[in-house]
Amino acid sequence: MANAIVTVKIMPSSPDIDLKKLEKDAKNLIAAFAGKGETKAEIEPVAFGLNALKIIFVMDEKKGSPDPVADKIKGLEGVNSAEIVDVRRAIG
Repeated sequence: MANAIVTVKIMPSSPDIDLKKLEKDAKNLIAAFAGKGETKAEIEPVAFGLNALKIIFVMDEKKGSPDPVADKIKGLEGVNSAEIVDVRRAIG
């Protein structure tokens, strides 16, 4: 099987949430789920000073749906929502 490239969008509960700490905590959960692999984080402005955190990571398709990792991220302190917004098969 191939690898999948997954994007999870994390919305903090307020503009005051430390996105660097949130990124670190979310990446730890992702590593526990998908293993140590490539990850990339980006900040996406939403509105009125609120920013979303998007984390892109690579996982083995054999692991199935990435939804369980989004559910775990939702449980982090300061997270309003977390959802998988993109899944693509990596070729090569």
